[in-house]
Amino acid sequence: MTQKTINKKNMNTTETKSLANSNSTPTLGEGCPKGKEGVSVIKVGGAVVEDPEQLAQLLSNFASIPGKKILVHGGGRRATKVAAQLGIESHMVGGRRITDGEMLSVVTMVYGGLVNKNLVAQLQAKGVNALGLTGADMDVIRSHKRPLKKMKIDDGTDQMVDFGYVGDVDYADGDRLAQLLNSGVTPVVAPLTHDGKGNILNTNADTMASTVAKALAKHFDVTLIFSFEKKGVLSNPDDDDSVIPIITHDSYRQYVVDGIISGGMMPKVENALEAVDAGVKKVVITLATNINKENEGTMIVHSS
Repeated sequence: MTQKTINKKNMNTTETKSLANSNSTPTLGEGCPKGKEGVSVIKVGGAVVEDPEQLAQLLSNFASIPGKKILVHGGGRRATKVAAQLGIESHMVGGRRITDGEMLSVVTMVYGGLVNKNLVAQLQAKGVNALGLTGADMDVIRSHKRPLKKMKIDDGTDQMVDFGYVGDVDYADGDRLAQLLNSGVTPVVAPLTHDGKGNILNTNADTMASTVAKALAKHFDVTLIFSFEKKGVLSNPDDDDSVIPIITHDSYRQYVVDGIISGGMMPKVENALEAVDAGVKKVVITLATNINKENEGTMIVHSS
């Protein structure tokens, strides 16, 4: 994640306070309007998965969230480590993994097996009726193989890049996910999908979490939380307390122009904005250990 120091004049304090007040929502899983129950979709990044202390705290916090919930996880750092142990080199372009045949085998083993089942086991130990899934299970998330894409590579030139067996999500089946939730199951979703033709595809976990949240919005009042190793979207990458409290479509565009939001943070915020547009009640980007705290992190909202 690469960010530049924010120009303070871009921060509209009055607008920020107004938006924060107008978009305040109940505590996770509680106080939802009549006729629609709440559900929490929590996405946890690979850096947290690799940190035993942070992960233990996150899982305890996740287990304590009342009501229905889903955990979507990453695991890229573990996949890179396992690949290296197997003598398989990892290739990245613009922070995104190239997934050839060998790497597809690695991420399938790591995401769908090693990481997913350890998370399930730890949640079961905390009294959570967790069920590990990929997008292929029950056909809950389907995608298509990413076509060639123009990307700026390390030497600064634009080139067409073949990402290999990487999936761009087409849809998530909210009805089937709702059935699992209503039967008392807590899905734990690995970042793997399928194309309906027998092929597993490596898929961005942020995109999967956003897609799941959007698919559930017709059934529930959905709170979507992107949790990672920072307190939120930072205006200064060297200052962990420089959290941007509110991001709207308009302010996001300006932050990108100013170079404040860039790199891997861009798709995360874009997924968050898409979720808000699709009817997700609340979207927050925050520290993994703060997922059950109110008024923490960066809130993603509609422009006023």
